[in-house]
Amino acid sequence: MESKKEFFLECYKLGIIKFGRFTLKSGIESPFYVDLRPLASDPKILKNLANYLLEMLPLDNFDLICGVPYAALPMATAMSLESYIPLIIKRKEAKSYGTKKLIEGIYQKGQNCLLVEDVITSGKSLLETIPEIEQEDLKVSDIVVVLDREQGGKQLLEGKGYRVHTLFNISEVCNILQETGELSDEEVKRIQDFLQGNHIQFEEEVRTSYEQKLQSTQHSVSKKLLETALAKKSNLIASADVTTTQELLELAEKVGPHIIALKTHIDIISDFEYEKTITPLKAIAAKHQFLLMEDRKFADIGNTQELQFTSGVFKITDWADFVTSQVIGGFESLDCFKNVGVVAIVGMSSKGALTTASYREEALKVALSHPNVIGGVSQNKIPEDLLLFTPGVNLADSGDGKGQQYNTPEHVFKTLHTDFIIVGRGIYKSNDPEASAITYKTEGWNAYINSLEKKAIQG
Repeated sequence: MESKKEFFLECYKLGIIKFGRFTLKSGIESPFYVDLRPLASDPKILKNLANYLLEMLPLDNFDLICGVPYAALPMATAMSLESYIPLIIKRKEAKSYGTKKLIEGIYQKGQNCLLVEDVITSGKSLLETIPEIEQEDLKVSDIVVVLDREQGGKQLLEGKGYRVHTLFNISEVCNILQETGELSDEEVKRIQDFLQGNHIQFEEEVRTSYEQKLQSTQHSVSKKLLETALAKKSNLIASADVTTTQELLELAEKVGPHIIALKTHIDIISDFEYEKTITPLKAIAAKHQFLLMEDRKFADIGNTQELQFTSGVFKITDWADFVTSQVIGGFESLDCFKNVGVVAIVGMSSKGALTTASYREEALKVALSHPNVIGGVSQNKIPEDLLLFTPGVNLADSGDGKGQQYNTPEHVFKTLHTDFIIVGRGIYKSNDPEASAITYKTEGWNAYINSLEKKAIQG
């Protein structure tokens, strides 16, 4: 391929940038106007553009490519053809007929998707697109852009944890055109003055603090969780996916001082006996001031759930402070959980899960309206009226090439506004569970504190 400068000049001949006085959609008068759609009409340039964009990226990181509609769609298609990375297509709005899908293509939950954009100004179109892709349980970690107008959008997205790769920026383009005599010194100065005075300043959305939620919440379990979090400066829930009473009690004793709750799967304890398992577990919880969360994931009609909750050998109602439940049985199926808090399963991250965007929407309606529900388990953002419990958090996944940074405390608190992190193997599989719990407690609390800081992001 020719040099990057030569390539831009070839693109420029297609009239992709015009200089003069242009009123933008925002009402601001700009000395230049960018329209990259003509690039799609020249197959050679489109092919070269795709390769230039691909050269900037660690391609092993991505399972899918998606172009922001509509100008970036031909670019994303060309990149897919050159790289053999599958393409998915995002509609501007879902069809009102047929499958009514917003995302078209073949994909699997958990895959990492590269977003392609033609021009970035404020970053608004990307901030609208990313949640719609993530609603399909896909991950977005990187965005590649042909031209940055240098008005703050890149900084906004990077401030939210996304990696933004840009082929050109407007200052670089102006320098090239000035060198070749296409732009006068006066025109370049006018553009520079415009960019200096028209940086778009953003104020990051700030989460609701524990203190604020404590003031507004009505449920006693919610209050106790929030009070415990503030007292212990911890938002850590340890998942005890162990299979013997001894392992359960030893883990509870080691991590107890550092957690706000211990999450159990009591039916996997092979030697369960109420007096030998639950009685000492309750004593450890009282000693170290943490709650007990039984991750039963109830999923039946109300009468059956009530029996599962109150009867049998486990007698969950006698010891659990809060439980998890699917909402597939509807509003009334949750009525039986009168003396505990309920964490609704709003979404699941497992491959092939049927908790689609439309299911999550209906599940949230039940969760928000039922008095027994204190929060939801989700890997997506939910209304802050509910406490958000996010599983799968693991520091070892930080920086993983497949976008696993989405499971770090920093991401879940800053982007999802998580309230509590649930950590399993990162603690109970550790050689030193107590040391690991302290690490997660510290990282989680710092991430929460950082997410409260209101910052202005300016380009």
